[in-house]
Amino acid sequence: MKSIVLLLIAAFALRSIAEPLAGTQPLRAQGDLAAQMIDGLDRFLLRETDESIVRRASRWKRDGSSPAAYEQSIAPNRARLAKILGVVDERAKFDGPEMIATTAQPAIVGRGDGVTVYAVRWPVIGGIQGEGLLLVPSKTPAVVDVVALPDADQTPEMIAGLTLGVPPESQFARRLAASGCRVIVPALVDRADTYSMPPSGQRTNQPHREYVYRPAFQMGRHVIGYEVQKVLAAVDWFAREAGPDGRWKIGVIGYGEGGLLAMDAAAIDTRIKAVCVSGYFGSRQDLWREPIYRNVFGLLREFGDGEIASLIAPRVMVIEACRAPEVAGPPPPHDNRSGAAPGRLVTPALDEVRAELKRAEGLTGGLGHFALCVSGDDGRGPFGTTDALQHFLIGLGVNSKTSPPGQPIENLRKNFDPGPRLKRQIDQMQECTQALVRGSEGVRQKFWAKADPSSPQTWEKSVAWYREYFAEELIGRFDRELLPPNVRTRQVYDEPTYTGYEVMLDVFPDVFAYGILLVPKGMKPGERRPVVVCQHGLGGRPQEVADPKSDSHYYHRFACMLAERGFITYAPQNPYIFENRFRQIVRKANPLKATLFSLITPQHQQTVNWLSSLPFVDPRRIAFYGLSYGGTTAMRVPPLVPQYCLSICSGSFNEWLWKTTSLTYPHAYPGTQEYEMFEWDMGNTFNYAEMANLIAPRPFMVERGHRDGVGLDEWVAYEYAKVRRLYADLKLPERTAIEFFDGPHTIHGVGTFKFLHEQLKWPEE
Repeated sequence: MKSIVLLLIAAFALRSIAEPLAGTQPLRAQGDLAAQMIDGLDRFLLRETDESIVRRASRWKRDGSSPAAYEQSIAPNRARLAKILGVVDERAKFDGPEMIATTAQPAIVGRGDGVTVYAVRWPVIGGIQGEGLLLVPSKTPAVVDVVALPDADQTPEMIAGLTLGVPPESQFARRLAASGCRVIVPALVDRADTYSMPPSGQRTNQPHREYVYRPAFQMGRHVIGYEVQKVLAAVDWFAREAGPDGRWKIGVIGYGEGGLLAMDAAAIDTRIKAVCVSGYFGSRQDLWREPIYRNVFGLLREFGDGEIASLIAPRVMVIEACRAPEVAGPPPPHDNRSGAAPGRLVTPALDEVRAELKRAEGLTGGLGHFALCVSGDDGRGPFGTTDALQHFLIGLGVNSKTSPPGQPIENLRKNFDPGPRLKRQIDQMQECTQALVRGSEGVRQKFWAKADPSSPQTWEKSVAWYREYFAEELIGRFDRELLPPNVRTRQVYDEPTYTGYEVMLDVFPDVFAYGILLVPKGMKPGERRPVVVCQHGLGGRPQEVADPKSDSHYYHRFACMLAERGFITYAPQNPYIFENRFRQIVRKANPLKATLFSLITPQHQQTVNWLSSLPFVDPRRIAFYGLSYGGTTAMRVPPLVPQYCLSICSGSFNEWLWKTTSLTYPHAYPGTQEYEMFEWDMGNTFNYAEMANLIAPRPFMVERGHRDGVGLDEWVAYEYAKVRRLYADLKLPERTAIEFFDGPHTIHGVGTFKFLHEQLKWPEE
């Protein structure tokens, strides 16, 4: 009988502990809710990607009434493509490429098959130079000019026939030169990791293209854009020599990565009269699966390959379907070198190529001049037949037949090592990016020139434009209304001073918010208390923050500690969990002009909307306090969720641009595994001080441990000084604070707790 009574008591206790919060539905979901959140975000983004094709039409205003009207109507799209590729810098002017010669080696490096080959270089932007080969017909004058682009893992010498590496029929630079074209061949950054070793001492297996991509992305530049600029600098030279009457034509041709660059260059620059793309064209709907150095922020909102091809119309575009460069992933980890982003390249199926080309033809309304050539059905490489080269030459007005592979060109440059040239290309791009970083503070100051700190009121009014820009251009957002929240809860804790509930709310289809609410006991009828939203960091869970039995050395159950002080607290589950799984969420979001915070922000907005509706919550006193990635959230979400009345950033506030671009700081992101941390064009618009600008005049605080490897005290203090000055200008110095403490990456909870009590007007007992 005694045992039955005990069982009944236990059953009643279990039922009681699972009771929902008044006014909500019971939460019955089981299993790992964080994993289910990631699964839902994944489904949402894949569906958004599928739907992006139809939605692109709203961003185009094509006028097909004539070729001239069509080109004029797509000019804004052309400009936007250039911007998202980072093709935004004015190029250097030059009279012609510089011949590279030494006392030991003349500039002529090859001769034969009616072709003379020179080693050349030419200025592009900043300190970046194009470098490669110039092939000139030696028997007859050149009739057209061509930029020929090998795949990233091919050298100019390979497609010029100077060295082994590609079969004779695929030596397209040599074949075009032998057919009467003057051909310039830039060296491209390859996919090896030989030089991906920053001075910081970080050891990474990133492909060189990723190594360049990471810091450049922060500055609104791209390895793709840098190399397109090399192509267009050569086109500049060709056009100047052709004169105002354009007495001969300019073409661009490429294979693999070179095909991508050729297509983008032709889409941007109408001086290119014909383009041939081999081993690249297809659907970009799986862009997130490709190597990260092909990640273009916002590409799929406006462009697939079909749309980019439509920018080339009514000029000639030849597409060759053949075996593409196939890459299973980055170089495997080796010698303690790791951290590269996953990504693979496969040959597009012929049906996929045809379908995308059909889309392009439909978009141009018959104005496009497209030709599809298939290089055999046996998986052979580029230009296995003469069709593509022949169509390309015809597009340039050359009616002679393509020259077949002739006798090998004699290589006059013995024991040539392309490694130093490759390293120069990488170093020049990195230094160009670093120069942009060094000048970025002045760029941001000009960007922020319209913000008016003469009073809190003028500040809030003038900052509204910047907040909108931040939401649209840096964070990204989805054009969707929030769903009804359909709040589900269940009680999970019953402590002497507070009660805890798990909470789940709907946000978007397949997207939900989840967290733990701690409600102090003993509240008086009608009493409304302040709320502190307590945010975990990378790989964390709300239980580490809000479970009374938690002993995390990072969080010290700070939601519980604040609840014990009488605050209502809420600990959300943010989706930066499960390592590569959430990073792939970012990869899927970026092509849609979105980030992880494009999803986190509406999760928080829905949560705060609900919290504000609770009868015991004061909606004017809802604060945010986050550590690490939670501190990163503290800089990005409160600017866009106005119900957050203050924000505390712990273990994240930094000179963030240096953190994300430095090649000398040993904990900077260019050399770590956190490939998702990069935010397009951040350096020219919003560093952490500027993000704090969007929080002001609301209270803002920084918590910083001296031993926290996230940054350096000097960096943190430097960036925070700008914040402090703004609040002084607003005559609100009491609304901001920084606390340095002698500790590591952790919640300290001394100055910050005092700040919460003061700013939320809740008495310390």
